[in-house]
Amino acid sequence: MGLLLKGLLPFFLLVSAAMAKPMQVYFIDVEGGQATLIVSPSGQSMLVDTGWAGFEGRDADRIAAAAKDAGVKQIDYLVITHYHGDHVGGVTQLAAKLPIRTFVDHGPNTETGANAEKLSSAWQQAYEKAKHLVVKPGDRIPVKGLDIKVLAARGELVKGGSPNPHCGGFEMRKPDPTENARSLGTLIAHGKFRLVDLGDLTWNKEHELVCPNNPIGKVDVYLSTHHGTNTSGPASIVHALAPRVAVFNNGAKKGGSPEAWKVVRSSPGIEDIWQLHFALAGGQEHNTAEQLTANPQEQCEGKWIKLSAEPDGTFTLINGRNGHQKTYKPKG
Repeated sequence: MGLLLKGLLPFFLLVSAAMAKPMQVYFIDVEGGQATLIVSPSGQSMLVDTGWAGFEGRDADRIAAAAKDAGVKQIDYLVITHYHGDHVGGVTQLAAKLPIRTFVDHGPNTETGANAEKLSSAWQQAYEKAKHLVVKPGDRIPVKGLDIKVLAARGELVKGGSPNPHCGGFEMRKPDPTENARSLGTLIAHGKFRLVDLGDLTWNKEHELVCPNNPIGKVDVYLSTHHGTNTSGPASIVHALAPRVAVFNNGAKKGGSPEAWKVVRSSPGIEDIWQLHFALAGGQEHNTAEQLTANPQEQCEGKWIKLSAEPDGTFTLINGRNGHQKTYKPKG
């Protein structure tokens, strides 16, 4: 028995060392779309969305640059939140730059028409010779070293949780028939650290997700839903999540709306808002500090925001433009 334990000791030490490593997240600037690269302490990677097509391969190049910085040579899991051009459009260009092992979605496109068919076809061709997973709420995306739970997919939502005191006063809007309301949303956890990404889930669905009960609980970091447009992000969900930090994956002229910004700024416990772009429509009053903005100019170099999260809940954000960083220690 002693020899067996002695032989297993190196293995346990390796596992322990891997668990102690930080999770890395790159919020990549794709000019108002989404591309978020998550790298597990195990070394496995998950990319959420691919940004736009065209622009001479701009978004695929930016994703590849982030992957290189993270030491990633392949995408182990590519998650597409929904079938819109700013989220799935860049898949063909990305697949030409990096191997993609597993493709994850909510099932077939719910929209029709020439553009929808074009996006669906490109996505299907990309996963033709790879593994393809269709997920539903409650499923886990099996990235080694992380707990990634599907919260929303194809209009269905995870259930459970505790009563949400922020549900009162909510006003429903017209039902959203688009793919936005079918977004695949996830909760990404590394030990005590928690990050939520709901894609472009819209107003009514976000409220339904957390009301009357909140199955998510509180999070450390909230990635702005739908780029921080005023068609998403009601107080009933943002205030229930009570993030310490919000990251807006907005463009200069897309997202980061004053209405959404004010909801986040008034959320209980919010400490900082970080932005990929200065939102022109918000003016100085409804934008964060310059040092927390990756791209203050409309014409920019596409700098990212990087997050490093420890399993004890400590996390650090770094501005890829100026190197400014801030560490947030666990509370309580």
